[in-house]
Amino acid sequence: MDFLSRPELGLTGLFISSFLAATLLPGGSELILFALLRLRPETLVVAVILATLGNTLGGMSTWWLARQLPEQALARLSPRHLHWLRRWGPAALTMAWAPLAGDALCAAAGWLRLAALPCALWMGLGKGLRYSLVAAGALAY
Repeated sequence: MDFLSRPELGLTGLFISSFLAATLLPGGSELILFALLRLRPETLVVAVILATLGNTLGGMSTWWLARQLPEQALARLSPRHLHWLRRWGPAALTMAWAPLAGDALCAAAGWLRLAALPCALWMGLGKGLRYSLVAAGALAY
C-alpha cells in the first residue's frame, strides 16, 4: 500500500508517535507532523488535533505514573522543576513540550499530586501551540 493513498495511516502513526514522544521514549512527532502536512496539507486540522491529543495523553501517562510513586522515589528530581510547579501550579505545564524538562515537569506534577484536569488542559494548550507552529512552518515551507 502506498502511504500517500492512505492518509489515515499517516494520522494513526502521528498519534502513536506523539504519544510515545511525550513519554520517556525518544520520538520525533514534530518531524512526522511536518512530513504529513507537506504530503497531505488537507489533513491540517485533524493532524494538529491528533498530535496534540496524543502528546497530551502521553504526558498525562507520565503524570499518572509519577503519582503512583511514593514521595521518596522522586527525591532526586530537579529542585528547579519543583519550584516552577509550586510557583505556577498546573500552568507551568504549558512548558511540558520542552525536550527532557517537559517529562520532568509532568512527573513532578504527578508526584506533587496536582489536579489532573487543570494539568491536562494546560499541558494540552502548550503542546497544541507547539504543534500549531510546526504546522504553520510545514505549510509555509
